[in-house]
Amino acid sequence: MASPPPPPPPKLPIPGRRNILITSALPYVNNVPHLGNIIGCVLSADVFARYCRLRGYNAIYICGTDEYGTATETKALEEKCSPKEICDKYHAIHDEVYKWFDIKFDKFGRTSSPQQTEVCQSIFHKLMENKWLTENTMQQLYCDTCQRFLADRLVEGKCPTEACNYEAARGDQCENCSKLLNPTELIDPKCKVCKNTPRIRDTDHLFLELPLLSDKLVNYINSTSVAGMWSQNAIQATNAWLKEGLKQRCITRDLKWGVPVPHEKYKDKVFYVWFDAPIGYISITASYTPDWEKWWKDPDNVELFQFMGKDNVPFHTVMFPSTLLGTGENWTMMKTISVTEYLNYEAGKFSKSHGVGVFGNDAKITNIPPEVWRYYLLMNRPEVSDTLFTWDDLQAKLNSELLNNLGNFINRVLSFVAKPAGAGYDSIIPDAPNAESHPLTKALAEKTNKWVEQYLEAMEKVKLKQGLKSAMAISSDGNAYLQESQFWKLYKEDPASCAIVMKTSVGVVYLLACLLEPFMPPFSREVLRQLNMSPDEDLTFCDDKGETAKAKRPWDFVPAGHRIGQPVPLFKELKNEEVEAFRNKFAGSQAERSSKAEADAEAKKVADKLKGTKLSEGSSKKKQSGGSKSKTAEEVSVAKLDIRVGLIRKAEKHPDADSLYVEEIDVGEEAPRTVVSGLVKFIPLEEMQNRKVCVLCNLKPVAMRGIKSHAMVLAASNEDHTKVELVEPPESAAVGEKVTFAGHSGEPEASLNAKSKTWEKLSADLHSNGELVACYKDVPFTTSAGVCKVKTIANGEIR
Repeated sequence: MASPPPPPPPKLPIPGRRNILITSALPYVNNVPHLGNIIGCVLSADVFARYCRLRGYNAIYICGTDEYGTATETKALEEKCSPKEICDKYHAIHDEVYKWFDIKFDKFGRTSSPQQTEVCQSIFHKLMENKWLTENTMQQLYCDTCQRFLADRLVEGKCPTEACNYEAARGDQCENCSKLLNPTELIDPKCKVCKNTPRIRDTDHLFLELPLLSDKLVNYINSTSVAGMWSQNAIQATNAWLKEGLKQRCITRDLKWGVPVPHEKYKDKVFYVWFDAPIGYISITASYTPDWEKWWKDPDNVELFQFMGKDNVPFHTVMFPSTLLGTGENWTMMKTISVTEYLNYEAGKFSKSHGVGVFGNDAKITNIPPEVWRYYLLMNRPEVSDTLFTWDDLQAKLNSELLNNLGNFINRVLSFVAKPAGAGYDSIIPDAPNAESHPLTKALAEKTNKWVEQYLEAMEKVKLKQGLKSAMAISSDGNAYLQESQFWKLYKEDPASCAIVMKTSVGVVYLLACLLEPFMPPFSREVLRQLNMSPDEDLTFCDDKGETAKAKRPWDFVPAGHRIGQPVPLFKELKNEEVEAFRNKFAGSQAERSSKAEADAEAKKVADKLKGTKLSEGSSKKKQSGGSKSKTAEEVSVAKLDIRVGLIRKAEKHPDADSLYVEEIDVGEEAPRTVVSGLVKFIPLEEMQNRKVCVLCNLKPVAMRGIKSHAMVLAASNEDHTKVELVEPPESAAVGEKVTFAGHSGEPEASLNAKSKTWEKLSADLHSNGELVACYKDVPFTTSAGVCKVKTIANGEIR
């Protein structure tokens, strides 16, 4: 078996060439990346890197996993393993996801490397020598239970920002409002490990004196933001930091997992992740080539382009530049920063921590090809404002833009050329002299050239979405050109004109393969295969090779006499039923999806066992004397119950009853229902606010201490009724959705008497299978988002 070819030697800057160093924000290694992460950094940078290679620039693309810090320690605690094991596991997952998305790094490295320690400590020594670091005592949260200082991400609490007040803000940054925080600023902080309240203790740390570096930094920002055409959102985020006034920033942390501080007093501490993480760009380049300084210490000959989401901006425009400026060395500083806003998912926000959205490994199992995902994400790239991922929009873009526009144009052209002589050209490109004198073709060439000029201008300015739209416009014009030329008639009536149209169209096909390669490399490879061309040898679009000039003469791209390959359709239609299946499959969080899958399997298992069994139960099996009431009146069938997912909009104490709450509950109707519940003794008022519950809706209204109750909130009680908990639907369940039971069918009764045995017999043991799932006769209460649960009551009744 032949050994694989050796990797190409590392690229180094070439004098006289345009040398471009590209980085994307280093993804945390504590989770699987979702589509928002992918478009926000690695995919956008990959498109620009591919564009640079296409244009013949000497470019390298550096990225890797950010492996140190609290996020990794926290994940290791969750998964009961070491930080190193977490890093190994998730680095491999990231690597696999990015390979599937066809991300082409020159080096995809890791920050937990010897090079990281060496470069980071070297920069630290320079800052110490130049007196940009100071020592200070700071107050930090200490957990007596865990016996440790709590790093930022090991603390959660309420965001102190008045307009936000997000309940689950992290100690370093509020995920809701993006404000950077210190853990001691949080309201009601809790240790993330043991959930206890930590106390404040003094601890000594090292600080970078940003205020003293501000003049150097402001000069750099003012000159570079203009020359590098920084995106507007990057400028706004940077100016917001400068306007607030720069403060000294702590660069050390009381952790074990990180780059050790090379200082006797601080030898038990490590560098704060946002001090050492951006240095990862340098250290990963050092693991790519020992001559890394030729890229990182030659600002006159190397341009640095950096890609990231908006929450990372201050660290790259303020913290990292200040660190490099403080060393006094001649670093290659960032020239251009490209920043994305957030990509939101359906009705909410992508979230790694909450598992919401489509993740990299999810995309793979849809069988939607990576080039389609790339196209959709890039056409939807949130360049100036947040954008929204929806399955309907993905379907529309695939079916309308890729299948009916781009794919249709290419397949029509190549299929016609491939037809046998007498019907086509037997796969041979015809000669087409005097193409420039053909009016329709000349008009197409002029339009195509304008689109190419716009494409190049957009891509040079890193306006990736506009570049993609310009390329796709060429395909639209190509379709119109085919239609207007009526080539199928020309073949018999005017063979010379038909040859011009087809040779020009094949040239446009090749041009599209070139221009779209940065966006959809698998698509371009397949088009070149169908053109019978080698992507490695033929796919360039350089000025010095005269390829950009050919856009004015598209008939010159592919020579006459060239034999094409076998045309096949490039895209497959995405059907409505597939879209609906994906929407349901990826609803809610990953944890809820997993629970739903388990609950569905369990429900099916139970339903299968119950097949043929009577699904009703009499309140008494004793015969009644004298031919008493009919059995039907005594039977219980859950199909009679109209149970829905409700949202408590407001809850307050009953004015005339100490044991009752009065709630306004949205059950998916025009107006909320008023419901009275005897839950005061069991559930605090604050826990009744703005939460989802299961509501029995077809009870006859009944007055309770002067207030009429129009439904009943379902709760579970233990056997002696000393403990009561609400039956909770999944958080992602839709308000108004019916709660169902596997194996039970039928229409709910119009209304049930509040004292009827029909609903009283809903009393049932609760099913305990790892989780406490609310059941009726072992059949789970089920919604499309998963099963309904209780917190702690393992056996009891639904009341």
